[in-house]
Amino acid sequence: MAAPRAGELTRVVRFERATLVDDGLGMVERWAPHGRSQRAKRTDLSDGERWRAAEIGASVTTRFVLKRTAFTADLTPKDRLTCDGLSFGISGIRELAADPRFLELTCTARTDR
Repeated sequence: MAAPRAGELTRVVRFERATLVDDGLGMVERWAPHGRSQRAKRTDLSDGERWRAAEIGASVTTRFVLKRTAFTADLTPKDRLTCDGLSFGISGIRELAADPRFLELTCTARTDR
């Protein structure tokens, strides 16, 4: 994927990180906001790519490209991303080959909820 051009980082994404909290019965995972919102480029994968990635019709696999900062470089697949009302699990994070100033996150969200 090529590095985004000026004006292509049009989506606002937010991140959440799970923390363990005691709900009175035991420790449960609770999602909480993590860091500031970021600008990103969103590219949904084609049907063919979803088929090759063994995705089902009730989900969408998306690639987000965002600027590499100290905060974004600290993200892990244990975090999740929210964009356009959907919560995306992060399945992959890599430096953009065309420009190491950017990171590419591969994410999946359920669309049938």
